[in-house]
Amino acid sequence: MNKNTLNAGFFCRSVTRLVSGLVFALLSAPTQAELEAPIAGWRQGNPDTPFTQEVHYPAVRPGISADTPESAQIRGRIQARGKPSDVATLIVNGNAMPVRINEGGAFARPYSFGAGSNSVEVVSGGERSRVQFYQSASGQPAARLRILLSWDTNGTDLDLHVITPDGQHAWYGQRVIQGGAIDIDVTDGYGPEIFASSAPVKGLYQVYINFYGGGGRYYGDEDGDNNGGKSGKSLTIARLSITSNEGTPHERRQEFTLPMRFSGELILAQQFMYP
Repeated sequence: MNKNTLNAGFFCRSVTRLVSGLVFALLSAPTQAELEAPIAGWRQGNPDTPFTQEVHYPAVRPGISADTPESAQIRGRIQARGKPSDVATLIVNGNAMPVRINEGGAFARPYSFGAGSNSVEVVSGGERSRVQFYQSASGQPAARLRILLSWDTNGTDLDLHVITPDGQHAWYGQRVIQGGAIDIDVTDGYGPEIFASSAPVKGLYQVYINFYGGGGRYYGDEDGDNNGGKSGKSLTIARLSITSNEGTPHERRQEFTLPMRFSGELILAQQFMYP
């Protein structure tokens, strides 16, 4: 074997290793999460920012519309290797909530931010993108009480019910009450549904969760044949977050997880005093 043959063999092996390394690097490229709005820095609030969203039955998901103020938008993009997940996690001022991702990797939802320092973080596939910004008041009402319900299964409908100290009942049949509102009635999985009030009545609040319908994850084995499957029971885990005086020195946050086992189930998830 001459020197030219040896050099050619060495070159081929080197190219093979280089190509293999590049393929491995491309295949192992991590998910990238990017926030397009809000933008870090200082900005003015918008007094026209609503606490509610339009609903279009039968399938309702949170989303932004053409008239959603820029100051009320959270949007971005997830670039994932392979088949992306259909849901990521948003963490807004410490409140975690699911957000739908479309086929192109984009996500968007409205959110009524309060005056002062705010933070938004999106988490997907181990990747995180975070934005910190300061918002001036500019006449925009702040949510002094925010109750957030989300859940962990697709194709399910959980409903948030809030009973105020003066006997008002906020629910999907009456989303707007005096001093507060539920933003949207999510009917096909994950949520979130958010009750926000800029002037909460003082006293005892009661928060109910109703498993309106749909399937969850199946567990157990009702017929005893040890094959699991749809002979078991459906289970959805609800996550409830209650925040009062958000963004102030008196902020208080409570978080709870609750199993929801069957359609029609109605539970008293939590009761608390405000302030």
